[in-house]
Amino acid sequence: MDVGAVFSTFLGNLTIANITTISARSGAITKRLNKDFYATESETAHSFYAGSYGRNTKIKGSSDLDLVYVLPYETYVLYNSYSTNGQSALLQSVRNSILSLYSSTAIKADGQIIEVSFGDGMKIEVLPAFLNDNGTYTHPNSNDGGKWAVTDPKAEIEAIRKRNDACNKNLIKLARMARAWRSTWAVPISGILVDTLAYQFIENWPYRDKSFLYYDWLSRDFFKWMSEQDESQDWWRAPGSGRYVYGKGLFQYKAKRCYNISVEAIDNAGKSQDWAAKNKWREIYGSSFPD
Repeated sequence: MDVGAVFSTFLGNLTIANITTISARSGAITKRLNKDFYATESETAHSFYAGSYGRNTKIKGSSDLDLVYVLPYETYVLYNSYSTNGQSALLQSVRNSILSLYSSTAIKADGQIIEVSFGDGMKIEVLPAFLNDNGTYTHPNSNDGGKWAVTDPKAEIEAIRKRNDACNKNLIKLARMARAWRSTWAVPISGILVDTLAYQFIENWPYRDKSFLYYDWLSRDFFKWMSEQDESQDWWRAPGSGRYVYGKGLFQYKAKRCYNISVEAIDNAGKSQDWAAKNKWREIYGSSFPD
């Protein structure tokens, strides 16, 4: 089995196919908000992608998309002056702006974001925010009477980018493969925790600068490392921002099972039993892995 070619095909199968639709819809939302809050018609100014799409770790089949929209400071002053829950009023204002664009689409203000749910299953979550002097962003949280919170998505994006560049682009590919594993095995783990653990693991992996030829070992060693994480740990720190990332449940047992399966896959490949090796990798990663 040509390990490099097979894993390269696998990663290609995970590539997002609807980038044009994503760009068109997020551009339309940005343009509408820019009209209402800046009196401009740019489809790109004042917004950027966050979450897995912003970190470039998103894979085909996941529908949610995070879009940060940066509002003018005067808007913060206005809604911060409200006597009660100006955060909720701000979210409703942004929702109403988007609703004027997509009048027949399900749009709701939900705590911190405006959720735009399209008929084809795509969901764009718009986070209204204000740029702070230190590069972080203040955003509304309408829960519990309303408050302001701070987030730092660009620091996370930059941390992932830097480490990915330092390890021959292998970090992002590992995070994408881990997402396929998460989906196939219903692993109780969030996307940001996937990225955080991949980020931590690859820093000290001895072959982090190698090519696709090492991706069978990359998979095996990552699952082993994951299986050995302390089961009592319930939070981690996200790359770049340092924010707390909380676990959703134990992932160690399923990682251990997949470590054992990956050992079998590598052993089968070593015996020139390519069909058996591929079946083992498909057992781990699902139907996106080539047969």
